[in-house]
Amino acid sequence: MEAVASDVKTNSQNLISQWEFSCDFEVDYESEENARIVYSALVVDKELQPDKVKRHMSISNGKLSVHFEAVEARFLRASFSAFVDVLTLATKTIEEFAQGIIL
Repeated sequence: MEAVASDVKTNSQNLISQWEFSCDFEVDYESEENARIVYSALVVDKELQPDKVKRHMSISNGKLSVHFEAVEARFLRASFSAFVDVLTLATKTIEEFAQGIIL
């Protein structure tokens, strides 16, 4: 599994936009099935403050991609941090219980 996170970006071109801060995160599970399992486990958890943070997830070629947008950096940080904690738990669960099982 490989995780890649981009830097937090400030949208200086459109200061009127409410969603000024964004972050992209990608995890390569090298398996469409494993990526789908993690996606299914995490997609049910909605953002606690949808008026301040948006999250979009997708799967492609065994990779889970996540895009966050927030009105303030602190909301982005809190949402991203909580998401990574749950993502780590889901990933470790797959690693633990999938040993010897070809998915």
